[in-house]
Amino acid sequence: MKMTFRYRLLASYIFLIAIPLLVLGTVFYRTSLRIITEQAQRNVYEIVKKNNEVMDTKLRIVDQNSMSLFLDKDLFRIFNQLDPANEAGLFEADRQVTAILGKYFSQNQDIYAYQLWTSYFTFGQTLPQGDPTQSDIYYMARQAGGKLVWVPTYDFVSMFHQPYLQSGNLEFRYLFSATRVLDFTYLGNTRLEKMDARVERPVLAISFKSEVLKSLYADSISGSSRYMVLDPYDKVVASSEPGAVAHTYKEAWLDKLKLEGSGARRMTLDGEAVIVCFDRSEVTGWMSVVWIPEAGLLSSFVPVIRTSITVLAVVLGIAAFILAFFIAGKITKPIKRLLSAMRSVGEGDFQTRVEVVANDEFGILTKRFNRMNDRIHLLVTENYEIKLKEKEAEIQALTMQMHPHFLYNTLNVMNWTAIENDQQELSRMLVCLSNMLHYTSRKTWDAVHLSEEMNWMDNYFYIMSIRFEDKFMVEYDIDPQLYEYDVPRLLFQPFVENAILHGFNQTESGGIITIRGWMMQGTRFYEVADNGCGMSQETVHAIVYQKSSSVGIKNTIDRIQITYGTPYGVSIISAPGQGTRVVITLPV
Repeated sequence: MKMTFRYRLLASYIFLIAIPLLVLGTVFYRTSLRIITEQAQRNVYEIVKKNNEVMDTKLRIVDQNSMSLFLDKDLFRIFNQLDPANEAGLFEADRQVTAILGKYFSQNQDIYAYQLWTSYFTFGQTLPQGDPTQSDIYYMARQAGGKLVWVPTYDFVSMFHQPYLQSGNLEFRYLFSATRVLDFTYLGNTRLEKMDARVERPVLAISFKSEVLKSLYADSISGSSRYMVLDPYDKVVASSEPGAVAHTYKEAWLDKLKLEGSGARRMTLDGEAVIVCFDRSEVTGWMSVVWIPEAGLLSSFVPVIRTSITVLAVVLGIAAFILAFFIAGKITKPIKRLLSAMRSVGEGDFQTRVEVVANDEFGILTKRFNRMNDRIHLLVTENYEIKLKEKEAEIQALTMQMHPHFLYNTLNVMNWTAIENDQQELSRMLVCLSNMLHYTSRKTWDAVHLSEEMNWMDNYFYIMSIRFEDKFMVEYDIDPQLYEYDVPRLLFQPFVENAILHGFNQTESGGIITIRGWMMQGTRFYEVADNGCGMSQETVHAIVYQKSSSVGIKNTIDRIQITYGTPYGVSIISAPGQGTRVVITLPV
């Protein structure tokens, strides 16, 4: 039994839907997992960077406050005058020093203790440290001079050699510190006073509990994540594993991360796929590392993705089965009408229209076809009219090319007439004018050789000197190397014209215009200077930055900056009664 078109369409439709749906479902599933993993990787990396930024901000404040101690006049006075042999004086000084340190550090809740160590006394908050000057912290501070040293997390008992505290439950068992030698100075009325060379410089020690870093990461990453903060020598500053703190953690995979300094990558650690994000502190140089198991990260998303794909497949399958029955009966007739209309359009009949008999997809398609046909007809008409206008413009351009030719011929006739009447000055003026018109009437306004620009300026100066009866004279001082480069056309004319018309408007004679040019450090400099009446700063600002009567100057500035960029342009130096200097800068 022969299958009808509807059933064949139904079978083929379901078949064609099933295969792409299977492929797309697989791709969607894998893509979703990849996107979620990448997004999680970016999020965790941003958290690590943000945590480092937060901690760096706090530690920079500590650094700045500790630097402020160098210029504290009270500490300068106390230690410069302190007698280590006077026990009563030491306790009084301790009270004062503690109060001064409190002004700088007591508001910082992250700081556990702040002290000043000397070989004869420990100032500030009291901790069972014994003699702190025998510790590695004190030694590192002395080795660094006045530079702040960040000491990674250490065991308080081991660092300060207090074995009797070994079995105690100390809240300050693990600390990390910042330390530096303080060489106090005092800025007096006239000079900077320094401490007596015989006075022992104290060592500042600011201590933090390791829980400061622990709380920072515990509140920002998930429970299945692990973190670790390491100094450049692989000593653990903070970790999600308490037993690792203050110990050395040496692993080959960490060496690769230390070379990069900051980033995120997917790795396999102990047979488990993890996302590792790491970043280095700009203040301490310590590297924060966070790694999250991918399985735990994706466990909550996988069921949702699978369910959504299954539901989508079922819905599309049912929709495909139902739509096939309705589409088969309506698809043939509209297609035939459209094919017939397309054939007519292909033969050049753009007036063809297809009757819209339904408001479904085929009805919309038919409307779009009719609209497309109208648009094609309109475009054909417009294209024809544009071609006509282009021809008309070409004819008009050819006609306008005759005008300069006619003008040059007329000037040539006038020149010969002047020569025949022995009017040499008029003849030269006409030649200069002809050369100027030829220079300015070129089709393009590209850059020209400097020699061409100077020839045009010579013609211009000759005509202007005749017009103003030798009111001014022109001097040149141009580096010969500059003649190897091009310049924008009419570069000097607006500034020269401004000098003649405005700078010398109250001068009968003695005006001097100097055109200079030189090169320096990869830049060309041209200067147009005059000894005229000068301008106020308001006038200069209006010429350079605002709309004014000096359209030529503003146009020249705009052309230079458009061609060469904003670093180059024109600067005008002028003052009433002191003349004007215009400096033009161009690249080499």
